[in-house]
Amino acid sequence: MTQLRKYALFIAVFGMLSSCAEQEKAKTITVKNSLDRDRNFETVELTKDFLKVDDLSNIGIKNTETRTLLVTQAIDSDGDGTLDMIIFQPEIMANDEQTFEVVNITETERPEAPELCYSRFVPERTDDYAWENDKVAFRVYGPNAQELFEAGDPNGTLSSGVDAWLKRVEYPIIDKWYKKATDGTGSYHEDTGEGLDNFHVGPSRGVGGIAVRGDSEYYISKNYTNWRTITTGPLRTSFYLEYETWDAGGKSIKESKVISLDLGQNFSKFDTHIEGTDQISAGLTLHDKKGEVSGNEENGWVNYWEPIADTEIGIAIVATDKYFIDYETYDTDVKDLSNAYAHLNVIDNRVVYYAGFAWKKSDQYPTKELWEAHLDDFAKRLDNPLTVTLD
Repeated sequence: MTQLRKYALFIAVFGMLSSCAEQEKAKTITVKNSLDRDRNFETVELTKDFLKVDDLSNIGIKNTETRTLLVTQAIDSDGDGTLDMIIFQPEIMANDEQTFEVVNITETERPEAPELCYSRFVPERTDDYAWENDKVAFRVYGPNAQELFEAGDPNGTLSSGVDAWLKRVEYPIIDKWYKKATDGTGSYHEDTGEGLDNFHVGPSRGVGGIAVRGDSEYYISKNYTNWRTITTGPLRTSFYLEYETWDAGGKSIKESKVISLDLGQNFSKFDTHIEGTDQISAGLTLHDKKGEVSGNEENGWVNYWEPIADTEIGIAIVATDKYFIDYETYDTDVKDLSNAYAHLNVIDNRVVYYAGFAWKKSDQYPTKELWEAHLDDFAKRLDNPLTVTLD
């Protein structure tokens, strides 16, 4: 072999080794907490484009200090069959930051975790769509429920409000409660230790249903018409809802939304697409008006704390400065139409807000004062999200 050929072979091998080393070098990300409080149960989202990878199915997130893999969840957000986002929930101390490696792992290496964030379409109860996590549960009503109502069937429901299911256990209850209701072995309207559904919605906004304000009244849509489950898992459940175009005092409103609920949170995120108005109002039912409306316009929340049966509940809406305008108590003699409303900006046909609740018997936030302190804290975290950089 000539000296020239030896040199060429050396260059080729060196190039291959350098390329392999470059490929094997793990990417790292830094998550920074700018607040003077510890952060946990806050979800970090990493897109495929942000990470500069082609496939998320074998991606893991490793703590660089402890060398342990974190629980992650990969999501196909747009339903095209390709995973486009991976999420995880780090624990970051006050005014601190942490570094994580983005590594390739096998399925056997992936940390296991119970799927506490769950949602599904419920055909056995007309066509509810229900969702839950380890803290709270909700449901909304579909087109068949509307058809039954309009036909005079007592099993029907006409409502675009959001129902609250009051659970006080961390494990999933949706399937269990629907099963006992449909097979006749029980009722989810009775508390046998896990909680119950005794939260009346009707045509009210429930916990976060929307309306459009007119000169002297609020206009609302009917039931959702289409649905699609996006993801369920250990860290998040999310789904898509669509509504038939509806009239708001001469305005033609087109509405669809993605609702998501993350582990450890009392609030569902409503990422809503709206055409036909530059403002919407997200509402909280006032039921029999025996409770108290409170709010903080600077921090972007409105709350209704009320007695319910032999206990109490706080229901609230929170939004960032970008969307939150102010709030109003709308009181009328028409049954179920009295609501506390958060008025929200629609920007480029989009509005994002959070709606949720705390039930006293769940022992999460058992007093109005503790719940409102949580609202301030939650709003602060929304306005100062964890920041992520790719190193």
